[in-house]
Amino acid sequence: MDPLVKLAKDAIETYVKTGKIIDPPEDMPEEWKLQAGVFVSLKKNRQLRGCIGTISPTTKSLAHEVIRNAIAAATEDPRFMPVTEEELPELTYSVDILSKPEKVKDLNELDPKKYGIIVSKGLRKGLLLPDLEGVNTVAEQLSIALMKAGIREDEEFEVYKFTVKRLR
Repeated sequence: MDPLVKLAKDAIETYVKTGKIIDPPEDMPEEWKLQAGVFVSLKKNRQLRGCIGTISPTTKSLAHEVIRNAIAAATEDPRFMPVTEEELPELTYSVDILSKPEKVKDLNELDPKKYGIIVSKGLRKGLLLPDLEGVNTVAEQLSIALMKAGIREDEEFEVYKFTVKRLR
């Protein structure tokens, strides 16, 4: 298990069992001190159980971002009830570190296996991570992201692409 994924797991297990938020290790690697958007995904029996993240960094370090988003994925994803202590042994975890989003000029630049997308119109935004099971075409990827953002397909909107470093 990647050390950042273990940090996410430890954060969730500690929070679910005790209600306490862990601190990053004092001797954390230098790359953990960088800032980036991060998504933490939880699965149970290979089905999504929670996923929360940030497009851009909202905390002072990657480690803090992972801890914050891991706890949110377990307790605040509106699609699911909060994770219970009994479920903890059944969970698998992944952490996606996002690159800086780039504006897309032509949809031919997109590849749902390589790039995640962000669609936006005004304050409405929808994000879809890359390489998701069942999302094989740009049209499917766009449709899901637009639905998440509450943007109709016939509206004008902007598209941004990003890559992720997926850790398991």
